[in-house]
Amino acid sequence: MSLKEVKQRILSVKNTQKITSAMKLISAAKLRRAQNAIEGMLPYKNKLDEILLSFLSAVKDFSTPYARNGEVRRIAVVAVSSNSSLCGGFNTAIIKRTKELLEEYKTLGADNVEIFPVGKKISESLHKAGYSLNDSLMSQAAAPAYSEVAEVARYFMRRFIAGELDSIVLVYTHFHSAAKQSVVCEKLLPLDFSSLEFSDSHSIGDFIVEPTQEALIEQLIPKVVAMRLFTSLLDSVAAEHAARMLAMQIATDNANDLITTLVREYNKSRQQAITNELLDIVAGSVS
Repeated sequence: MSLKEVKQRILSVKNTQKITSAMKLISAAKLRRAQNAIEGMLPYKNKLDEILLSFLSAVKDFSTPYARNGEVRRIAVVAVSSNSSLCGGFNTAIIKRTKELLEEYKTLGADNVEIFPVGKKISESLHKAGYSLNDSLMSQAAAPAYSEVAEVARYFMRRFIAGELDSIVLVYTHFHSAAKQSVVCEKLLPLDFSSLEFSDSHSIGDFIVEPTQEALIEQLIPKVVAMRLFTSLLDSVAAEHAARMLAMQIATDNANDLITTLVREYNKSRQQAITNELLDIVAGSVS
């Protein structure tokens, strides 16, 4: 490689490094906003869970159609990815887990498995794989809106109550920290009350409830389901930005290492060229 080519490559890598560094800063800013959104929503979600379980613990033999368990014949899968790439293995992991889940339900038949992709990457991958998709949730990938998500949750609940669906499963990426995210597969419906976080130190106490505790529980359950779906989408958004920030940091570090190697190669070639010129001069003067 000539000195000119090495110099051009160094310049090209430096330009790439500027881009990856800028993308890292943008992802870091978006991650902070996403974390603030989750932190602002979790106390409300946890309090809803606590209130619901408080009343459930006080009502004997309470039953709800939202917790109906039976033979699973029709299922809906909500899979959440990002709209764009350059976020490491974020989308790859989601796509892989979703396809594994769909393979598990293959025996139900294609007509009995409905897929609701959230994000262009999962939608494109499943479409290429030949799956039939329902794109009604696509707009919620980048910036989930509670009003729209709550309407989707009500849609799932209506179909579950009507017996059109026996299970709704969420597949999304859980945000642990900026350096760690993991794919989660959990049921939205039927409800598993044992999975709700609850402390025995919190109870409803000696309250008068109007009209009844049962009626209040029936009002709380749809809100809990909607909040679960909404926080899952927020969780995925935070995980996406964290994964992209980490990927851009790695790309920036790799670019820096490559620049160091190229500069060393450039200097070595330049020194060799100067040495050759000096030898030519010396040889010419001697002759």
